[in-house]
Amino acid sequence: MSAEVLDNPVWSALTGPHRGFAEHGPAGLAARYTGDTSPFAALADPRDPRAWADLAALAGPGEGVWVTGLLTPPPGWETVMTVPGVQLDGRTVRVGAAPEAVALGPGDVPEMLELVALTRPGPFLDRTVELGTYLGIRQEGRLVAMAGERMRPEGWSEISAVCTHPEHRGRGLADRLIRAVAEAVRERGDVPFLHAAADNTGALRLYASMGFTLRRNPDFLGLRTPAKEA
Repeated sequence: MSAEVLDNPVWSALTGPHRGFAEHGPAGLAARYTGDTSPFAALADPRDPRAWADLAALAGPGEGVWVTGLLTPPPGWETVMTVPGVQLDGRTVRVGAAPEAVALGPGDVPEMLELVALTRPGPFLDRTVELGTYLGIRQEGRLVAMAGERMRPEGWSEISAVCTHPEHRGRGLADRLIRAVAEAVRERGDVPFLHAAADNTGALRLYASMGFTLRRNPDFLGLRTPAKEA
């Protein structure tokens, strides 16, 4: 399975498996997830000024967007936040079922949002659950851990929203959920991968122990479009 699509994973997803969740710029050179599924946007070619102009037109003047990769915004764009990250290849990850895990869906979103607000694993919105398989573990009826799929570039699937309630950490719940989601990805014929903040050393140790390997070090950029449309 070619890993080149992971150089521009959001674009590959929005022009491939996730095209149904995409909004495109007027020139077709930029796209973003619908606002209630994911905050990420992408450019067909980040080196092309026309793609940046198309993203500015799509988002509107003075609006915030999130992009990922090794990007240098053109003049007029404001970098509001930079989060150094890692991209991990899961071709050699060891997968396995989690019998205690349950499938999560739209009816579970309020609880999922509560867990995300408490643990802050990354962006998770009202319809993020529709992007792929989400599994959770409940104890005494309470959702205490979850993991699922976010970006789906062609042939790959990003494991995301990995989080465990602080009172239930240290029990291997995240490990079991990641392996179970990765198993579902493999059964579909895709390859799992991960993004994480570069300073999240505890999570990175877990992912390395599971067989994930470092592929590249992209940044996650929170940008503001030019005040006037390009």
